[in-house]
Amino acid sequence: MQNRELEKIAYNIRKNAVTAVYHAAAGHPGGSLSIADLMAVLYFEEMNIDPENPKKEDRDRFVLSKGHCSPALYGALAERGFFPKEDLKTFRHTDSYLQGHPDMKGVPGVDMSTGSLGMGVSAACGMALSGKIYKNDYRVYAVLGDGEIEEGQVWEAAMYASHYKLDNLCIFVDVNGLQIDGATKDVMNSAPIDKKYEAFGWNVVVIDGHNYDEIRAAIKNAKETKDKPTAVIMNTTKGKGVSYMENSVEWHGKAPNEEQYNIAIQELDAYLAKLN
Repeated sequence: MQNRELEKIAYNIRKNAVTAVYHAAAGHPGGSLSIADLMAVLYFEEMNIDPENPKKEDRDRFVLSKGHCSPALYGALAERGFFPKEDLKTFRHTDSYLQGHPDMKGVPGVDMSTGSLGMGVSAACGMALSGKIYKNDYRVYAVLGDGEIEEGQVWEAAMYASHYKLDNLCIFVDVNGLQIDGATKDVMNSAPIDKKYEAFGWNVVVIDGHNYDEIRAAIKNAKETKDKPTAVIMNTTKGKGVSYMENSVEWHGKAPNEEQYNIAIQELDAYLAKLN
């Protein structure tokens, strides 16, 4: 797929995410927008998945370990055809199947229920080990936040994945530099993330998380690496694509009002118009 087409998809995923959060009057737009480019590559180019058969046994698995950024996952799944895009407007509503955190039992295409930070990547390790034991050739992808990796369980999972040589596991750490309480460097500085994963025995790639060629190259590197899991450290912009949300901690977990929503959609539509 051409980069231009992927970029269109990514910006539609961003529109989906912002729309979901607006109609819920709650949610986490900032970290959802920062991973939209990755989601476009995974769901429209890379992963072996089928919207008509979401539970097919040989599918690649995806775990959104930073589960509060479900608008990005739901936005990608809706764009890919797993469920109607119109349903995004029911996000977080009491009677909706699209709740604030991913639910593997209720949402087509969701492989793991997540929400408690640190637990999703551990589940991804289990999926990868199962694939090894049963000699299945599916791959497992997971996305973590740079705030999330303050959780000790993340590093237990890192040790586990290295010990069991889970080369069918590839994680992406979304380094957008902000978490709910402020800049990650001020709350709990986790740098250097790449050196830490290397010390745990991982194959490590550092990329621009908004560059499609670099995302592709990182995934190719992961698939070619044997006996080691891969950690892709993605440098991104929180709130990417919406001017007033970019690099603003205020938009970690806040819904836009009607005026702000309209501005966001106008900006995203304007960018999409340039791509057509």
